[in-house]
Amino acid sequence: MVKQRHQLFVSLLVGADGAVAAAACYAAWVMRRVNVEGYRPNSWETWFKEPLVFFVVPVVLYAMWAMGLYRPRRDRTILSEQLHVARATVLSLAGIVVVLWLAGNDAVGTKVGAADAIVFGRAVDAGRYQIGLLAMMLPAAMAVHRLIFRLVLRRLRSRGRNLRHVAVIGTGRLGQICAQTIGRNSWTGIKVSYFVSHHETTRRTKCLDRPVFSGLGDLAETLERSPVDAVYICVPSRMAADVPKVLKTLAKFPFDVRIVPDVPLRYTHQAMQLGELDGMPVLSYRENPMAGPAGVVKRGVDVLGALAGLVIFSPVMMVCWVAVRLSGPGPVIFKQRRVSIGGQQFKIYKFRTMYSVDDERHPAVTIPGWTERDDPRVTPVGRFMRATSLDELPQLLNVLKGQMSLVGPRPERPELIERFREDWRGYMLRSHVKAGITGWAQVNGLRGDTSLRKRLQYDLHYIKHWSLLFDLRILLMTPVRGFVHRNAH
Repeated sequence: MVKQRHQLFVSLLVGADGAVAAAACYAAWVMRRVNVEGYRPNSWETWFKEPLVFFVVPVVLYAMWAMGLYRPRRDRTILSEQLHVARATVLSLAGIVVVLWLAGNDAVGTKVGAADAIVFGRAVDAGRYQIGLLAMMLPAAMAVHRLIFRLVLRRLRSRGRNLRHVAVIGTGRLGQICAQTIGRNSWTGIKVSYFVSHHETTRRTKCLDRPVFSGLGDLAETLERSPVDAVYICVPSRMAADVPKVLKTLAKFPFDVRIVPDVPLRYTHQAMQLGELDGMPVLSYRENPMAGPAGVVKRGVDVLGALAGLVIFSPVMMVCWVAVRLSGPGPVIFKQRRVSIGGQQFKIYKFRTMYSVDDERHPAVTIPGWTERDDPRVTPVGRFMRATSLDELPQLLNVLKGQMSLVGPRPERPELIERFREDWRGYMLRSHVKAGITGWAQVNGLRGDTSLRKRLQYDLHYIKHWSLLFDLRILLMTPVRGFVHRNAH
């Protein structure tokens, strides 16, 4: 019965997607006919041939299927679905363009050059004009259609319609968290009907105001007596050896099965993903979020940004060079060993802001750790440069050398890391990505002698939610909230 309902639901969704894609095709074609030829078609043949409906719609539906948009994934968010829809439409449009290009002259019902549209003062082939309109209309139409469809479904499900009933195996902490999470997200249409204890037998009859029907020993009989749409396995980690036995029992039933791992939330700093190595399933607990193509793009942005920064700030850097040279004896560029990605050490470049040990004005006191406000070791020129972050400009060279990134957690000294790694859980996750000139903590005012706990929280938030758009946001905030700040000293 559940399978039949799902097939009916998918059939309706496929029909709606096809209708929207066909409407986009006809809209693009009509606009082309009206704007280019200046008349409406009077032949029924043109209504079937020129709009490309019988070619475009199957391609779009196949792309939607390939992106998994017809699978029963009620826990998928609207944003996730919209991203998949965008990818599917872009993929289908790319395929359409390639096939039409290979098809040749008469692919869109008019020979190349036979009719032109005037776009921005230039003549454009009518067929390409139609495809261009379709490329704009199809993604927008599919996105709006899917958004409305999903919002209507959420409304119905929140009112108790179109529900899927599930059983939760496990009455302990993990099982209760699973049931409470499902209950909070009523938009999914998933409802916990009952629990099955993770013990062989149980005398418990209630859990979170829902019935407990049996233990693992009577799991098959319980599912036969009370069938559901899906089963969530939420057994404690100490009983992980019992999971294969549970899966063997569930193999006899046509239910969806999901396993909720017993991993405390404080350890899940980013979404875990399931991979495969030669048939062996591998659950990715932690990995560099910037690996792969996204990391290559980030590196490209770093190189271009560093080159642009050196060109733009070169006059300022020359003035800083002269000012530091005149401030007293000692090197202009200060080098210090810091730690970046993977624990790799490098020498960071900064304009010298403190008195040299050879300078007679060097204070006799020694202040360990970070500099403090009104630190006697800092020169007057250095105090201004620190307040305006001008002393950090040479780090653009570190970025070009690949030792740092434009955006990331600030690099720390090795001796301080050895101390912090023992005192602060999760501190070493900062070294999971490349250190940066600016970062999420810095643009939020966490600089200088500020809370290490808050700084760590902001750095871990950046790592967990990293994206190229997040980097761009931080870079745009840096001139306003990063260069000059009251905590910079």
